[in-house]
Amino acid sequence: MALAVVSYVVIVSLILCIYMYIDKERAKKKEWRISEKTLLTLGFFGGACGGVLGMYLFRHKTKHNAFAFGLPLMAAIHIFFLVQLFKI
Repeated sequence: MALAVVSYVVIVSLILCIYMYIDKERAKKKEWRISEKTLLTLGFFGGACGGVLGMYLFRHKTKHNAFAFGLPLMAAIHIFFLVQLFKI
C-alpha cells in the first residue's frame, strides 16, 4: 500500500513538473497557457513536490502567492503524511 501511494505521488509530481515547464515555454511564446487552477489542482492531489521543483527549476510562477506559499505548504503536508505512512 505504501509503495503504491509513493508511486502515485512521484508520478503526479513528475506530471506537474512537466506541466510547469510546458506552461513556462508557452508563456515565453505568448501562446495558450495551462490554467493556474489545473496546476494547483494537480499540486493538491499529490503533485506539490514536483510543482515546487518545477517552479524553481524553470523560474515559473514564483511571484504568485498561491504558488509561492501554497505549493510549498501542500508539499510539506504531503511529505508529513508520507512519513506518517511509513512509521506504521
